Amino acid sequence: MYMDKTIEELHEKLKNGEVTSQELIKESLQKSHELQEKCNAFVTILDDAEPREVTDDMLSGIPYGIKDNYSTKGILSTGSSNTLKDYVPFFTATAIENLEKHGAVATNKTVLDEFGMGGTGTTGHTGTVKNPWDTSRMCAGSSAGSAAAVAYGVYPYATGSDTGDSIRKPAAYCGIVGYKPTYGMISRYGLFPFASSLDHCGALTRSVKDAAIVVDAMKGKDKYDMTSFDSKDIHLYDSIDGKVKGKKLCYIKELCDINMYPHADSELKEHLKNFMNKIELCKKLGMDVEEVSVDQTLLNALPSVYVVISCAEATSNMSNLTGFIFGPRAEGDKYDEEMKNYRTQGFSPLIKRRFVIGSYVLQSQNKDRYFHNAQRVRRLLVDTWKDLFKKYDAVILPVGSGPAKKLEGSKDILDPNTAVLEDHLQIGNFGGFPSITIPDGFINNLPVGLNLTGNCYDDINVLNIAYALESEMGYKGQTVKEGK
Repeated sequence: MYMDKTIEELHEKLKNGEVTSQELIKESLQKSHELQEKCNAFVTILDDAEPREVTDDMLSGIPYGIKDNYSTKGILSTGSSNTLKDYVPFFTATAIENLEKHGAVATNKTVLDEFGMGGTGTTGHTGTVKNPWDTSRMCAGSSAGSAAAVAYGVYPYATGSDTGDSIRKPAAYCGIVGYKPTYGMISRYGLFPFASSLDHCGALTRSVKDAAIVVDAMKGKDKYDMTSFDSKDIHLYDSIDGKVKGKKLCYIKELCDINMYPHADSELKEHLKNFMNKIELCKKLGMDVEEVSVDQTLLNALPSVYVVISCAEATSNMSNLTGFIFGPRAEGDKYDEEMKNYRTQGFSPLIKRRFVIGSYVLQSQNKDRYFHNAQRVRRLLVDTWKDLFKKYDAVILPVGSGPAKKLEGSKDILDPNTAVLEDHLQIGNFGGFPSITIPDGFINNLPVGLNLTGNCYDDINVLNIAYALESEMGYKGQTVKEGK
């Protein structure tokens, strides 16, 4: 079996003739069908995937997965929504084109929360994605299928998108690495938009170096995305050396102090204890780590600000889903009746709820009170983090309130007790900051993760700190079959 290896390891085996691209594809497809039976991770399995020539390029001939909100020419691309259940695009997203230029081989399209608008992996039109570590648990979302597949060893990496934490939290719940680079490093052209000022492309892998390899291949300035920037002089993989002595990190007292959670359960208590142990590890590696305090009122506003901004932008972005341009036509005597039926019958309740919120906060009489105020608070949060980055190389924090939540009884709602702890990764989207989640242990035999977020364009620094920690913790390359 080879698919549980890292990209680095697979490339070496391909180059020395130990295995062929065809054999890797065969194994990836076999494991795809296995995981589909167990966890429902895929919209489409590409059984006709063809091998690619193995070159000096690290990705050449190696299988990977594509989140199904990336447009792929001639291949079903649904966004995990009934409104696009039969949509086959005529063009391929720039990020995927870039991977293809490096010889990558797609073997499936992965399930997501509908159009990326969820954090549970339960709202895709093909059904719930289950966590391969424990199928009674969720993978989080929206990149649920990609996270499950990488954790199961279907391939060493998959693409994801991240609007609030949709790469980084599924990575934590599935015991793998999730990396979203600085906003604009990877073109969003061909990514189905959710909230354009927050959307990031990125990768889910089983090692920090693999994440760097994949994003190196995906990134680049694109004439079709005016927010993309020229990153040709940024070499992520080649710049990782693990030298972190003298680096400065901080963590937020209001998020990490157990005394802030009067109703903390045993999982949260262990999670925060585990995190503080990693702070000590950082210090042993020669890094300075300090506790800092952030205004609790500002932090408490975070979840609401995210809901207002993301729903407003989603409402605008999804206005083209009418049933006329693409997607299945709905019944109706008049065009407006057809459109209403298409959207009413096609969208899940969660999506419709978000559109109602988005429309409400954008109404002229509400816009300043809700949308403009949310933008103001977003700026306060971003400025607060940028002030931290003047002194610190990265902010280090636990991901969520513990391991993956149970599917039964879990809903896409906020728990007031831990809402900010669950949602703090959204600040990385507010500011476009590079942010990576890495596995850092187990609670009740389920993986948990920690996150590092740095200043814009400082991706190399963030990856290098993550690599140094990964090298000391022993969770690099883990897959579900190993267990813990």
